[in-house]
Amino acid sequence: MDKETVAAARALALPGNVEIVVVPELAPRTKPKALNYALPLARGDYLVIYDAEDRPERDQLRRAFHAFHIGPPHLATVQARLNIYNPGDSWLTRQFTLEYSALFDGLLPVLDRLELPIPLGGTSNHFRVSALKWLMAWDPFNVTEDADLGTRLARGGYRCRVVASTTYEEAPRSFGNWIRQRTRWLKGFVQTWLVHMRKPGALWRELGPRGFLAFQVMVGGTVLSALVHPWFYALVGYELFGGGGFLARPASLFGLPFWTIAWFDLVTGYLAAMALGFLAVRRRGLATLSWQILLMPAYWLLISVAAYRAVWQFATAPFKWEKTEHGDARHAVRPHQP
Repeated sequence: MDKETVAAARALALPGNVEIVVVPELAPRTKPKALNYALPLARGDYLVIYDAEDRPERDQLRRAFHAFHIGPPHLATVQARLNIYNPGDSWLTRQFTLEYSALFDGLLPVLDRLELPIPLGGTSNHFRVSALKWLMAWDPFNVTEDADLGTRLARGGYRCRVVASTTYEEAPRSFGNWIRQRTRWLKGFVQTWLVHMRKPGALWRELGPRGFLAFQVMVGGTVLSALVHPWFYALVGYELFGGGGFLARPASLFGLPFWTIAWFDLVTGYLAAMALGFLAVRRRGLATLSWQILLMPAYWLLISVAAYRAVWQFATAPFKWEKTEHGDARHAVRPHQP
């Protein structure tokens, strides 16, 4: 039990419709364990998860309810778009804003339109309570419970939609705070991939070929690409200074198509990721961050550091929950809604 948090909550002048629920101090000490403890107390048909530092747009609950009202009966979750209210605090917060803009304004709406599984964000998820209870709620041992729940919802035949409403969050501005948060996220992705791939045949049948592929790319691919990424730089450095043959054009005609495809995939992959970030922040009205696109590869290397830390922690402390410190934002702004 976090005594400081409980004391701070009880010191607030809360309205009568707010109830403080203290979770017993039992393992695992995770957010999904606390959510599972509170779920039986939910008395309505819908519930929403917000983090303490969140700043949702004023009409978000109305938009989410409207999405449920006009949506199909198997619509179980409405995910709001997440963005950052302190992008000017540090280089990390600027890169975090690029990342969130590309993910929640660009990639997730595409997954929604294609009716593919969506790895949910950790906040601003609006749920149909009956669907949550049917799925037996969250996995209390998964430290990225949102990604796991999004997959389980899809496996159960439920839909997730992305609503055009934004919740602004505080991004970690220090490296220590950022690395702990990103380690936890990636460790949870490892957990999620391993749990759902215990029976790949069942996963294939329940998600279908398209959903199965999307799961591999969004969950497994996120971790794998982060682990492999620094080795690519090491290989390029070796080729440049050691005189290998990876960068050189192949001498045989047989090897030319493979060399061409490899370079095409490399260049288009980098350019596509950077272009998505560029378009997303400009649409957000954050054109001043556009030049930060050039520094995205350096940020990806830091994600690789977090990925290796996540794999090590998964092997040594799989259920450890490293909290993210909040409340130290220096330059809070509220960008406009796209």
